[in-house]
Parts: sequence; C-alpha cells; structure tokens
Amino acid sequence: MRLAEIDGKALLRRHGVAVPCGVLLQGGDAPPAEATTWPGHILKAQILEGGRGKRGLVRKLADLGALADTRRAIAAVLDDPDAPLLLEETVAMAREIYLAIRIDGTRQALELLVAPHGGEEVEASGAVTRIPIDPIAPVTAETFYPALAKLFPADLAARLARFAARLPEIARREDLELLEINPLAVTAKGALIACDAKIIRDDNAGFRHDAQDFPTSRALEEHSMTPLEKRARDLGFQLVEMDGDVALVTAGAGLGMMMMDLLADHGLRAACFMDNMRGAPDETMNERLEIARAIAQQPQVKAIVFQTVLASRSLAERVEALLKWIAAEPLPKPLFLGIAAGHAATRKMSAEEAIARLGAAGIAAFTDPIALVRAAAAALGAKAAHGRTAP
Repeated sequence: MRLAEIDGKALLRRHGVAVPCGVLLQGGDAPPAEATTWPGHILKAQILEGGRGKRGLVRKLADLGALADTRRAIAAVLDDPDAPLLLEETVAMAREIYLAIRIDGTRQALELLVAPHGGEEVEASGAVTRIPIDPIAPVTAETFYPALAKLFPADLAARLARFAARLPEIARREDLELLEINPLAVTAKGALIACDAKIIRDDNAGFRHDAQDFPTSRALEEHSMTPLEKRARDLGFQLVEMDGDVALVTAGAGLGMMMMDLLADHGLRAACFMDNMRGAPDETMNERLEIARAIAQQPQVKAIVFQTVLASRSLAERVEALLKWIAAEPLPKPLFLGIAAGHAATRKMSAEEAIARLGAAGIAAFTDPIALVRAAAAALGAKAAHGRTAP
C-alpha cells in the first residue's frame, strides 16, 4: 500500500519525526485559522503517483489569497475538482538531503540510502550512497556515522546519524517496504524536517494494523482501481490492468513477473498482472479465468496465456474443471496453457496425459513456459525483442 504524502507524514509524526504543519483540503474546504500564522504556504495534490512537481501539482502560494486560483489550476491538471490537497507551511531550508530506508532485494534486508542533495532526479544522479543494515545487530548512530562523515561535515553527519538510526525501527514496526524522505530539510538552526515522504507498506502485513488507518490513501487507492480490479479483489485476488495484448493468468508475484518478462522477450505485452491476496493459497482458477475472459473481450487483446502451477492439487481435477468451465461459455480469444505439476499433483493424470486431453479439446498446452510463450507469439505473429518473428 502506497501512502499519500499527508498519510506518510502522519505516520512519521506519530514516531516523533518532525514534519511541517499541514491540513487536508477537499472540495471547497477553507483553510484553518492557524494557517494564517505560517511563514509561507505550499499546495500539493495528494495522489499515489510520483512526479507531481513536473506535472504542476505542487505549487507555492504568494499568499493565502491565491489559494482559490491555485486550487483550480491543480484540479484542472487532475481533471478532478474534488481532489484532496495538502496545504502546508513552507520550510526555510539551508540544505536539502535525500534519505531512505528500503529493502535490499538481493540481501533481503534493510539498507539506508543517502545523498547529499535532494530533488526529483536524485536517484538517477549516481549520488546515492547505499549503507547495508545488519538485520541482527542493533542500529545506533555509530552504525551510520562513518559512512555519513564521508558525505557531510562532522556535526551534520552526527545529527544525520542519530536521525537515520531511528528509521529502521519505524520501518520494521510499520512493515514498510520503503520509507523515503526527499527532501529532508536542514534549517539554519540545524533542525531536520521531513518535507516530503514516500512510504510503501507491505500489503501482506495489513492485518497487523488498523484497517481505518490512512483514510486518504485508501480512498485514493479505491478511486484509482478499474472496475475489473475491484471485481478481482472481491473475488479474492489482486489484479492490475495494463495496456497489453495478452490476458495473463498466473498466481504469485514471482511467476507473474517471470511470465511478463517472457512475453516481452517474444514481442508480446501482458494486459494484466495477477497475484494472491495477502499471500493466500486459495483456489481461484475459475475467478481468474473469469477476469481473463473479460479482459480478452477488449479489442487489443489477442490471446489468453494461463500458466498454472500445482504442487499437491490434482492436475486431473484442474484439467477437468478447466474443460468444464470453457465448455459452459467458450473463450473470446485463443487460450495457451502452461502446466507445472509436482509429483503429488500427477497421481491421477500425468502432464503428458493432460496435454493430450487438452489438445483433443483444441487447447494448446505445454510443460515448458518458454515453449508456451513461443507458441503464443508465433500464432499471433509477434516480433521478438530482437526484431525477428518469434521462433
């Protein structure tokens, strides 16, 4: 779950991290009286995507009298007059710093990212230093000071080390995949203030937290979902629709990403991504195929690719259920099926027998996912990534 800035800052505030004063405005909300005491004002659209500055969704106000016009300008960019906006006090920055805690995918452990300046392009600038965090040893200011002292003056490095040492515990307690502060403002008096926050919480950890927490982010997430994505959620799994030409049916993030890469290598683009809801192993084949059927009815979608993996569930039962489901309502586009079945799954029917059974019903089935994607690409006349027709 990605948090809107206002919710991300609320999370930081409850852990004692300093953030600017701010208030959420929606519709025709008037600013509170306290806003008149702020030294300056900035208006920020609350969306779940990045790149707000480039889109004109973050604007400084000359004074509060400019609020109405600025609000209309941002609403025009979003094409949404009721879009939530964060009105916030400006912070006089003597310096901007980039600071983040994230999960290092290779080590599967937290790491600290730091750059001596902030900004939208900092991650692509090559200025970011990565500092591994030992998952067992306690994190203290001394953990980070040696690396920070190479980037900042000693007194600032010491204050940053104390600040950064608090972040891994926040990330662990809140089940965060990413906690990014950009910029972290250094004021003339040496205070450290988080002026923007990009925070992503692990969806699988939602049961450990208040379901009513972060209402703005939840409302934005709901608003951004397509009807099919909401339908999939109600059926028990996650769906992300994309601009592609193949309705991809999988279960599990790793398998889905692998199949998306294979499709791309063979000149095809996935029109969707599916994943288990909160890691649940529930049987949702029919529900996934029902969504794939709806996606395949879109004119740009040319085929359905279904890669099924069975560890203990019966392959024979999966094949019979699939044939019965298709017989009840033929699919609008060709189906290409991949089978990966463990020993326990093939007690009643081998993979070869399943392929023959499906082939007799006109369904192309394969035990090799590469062969599966090659067959789909060849049938659809797709061009491989290197420019030749897929073999």
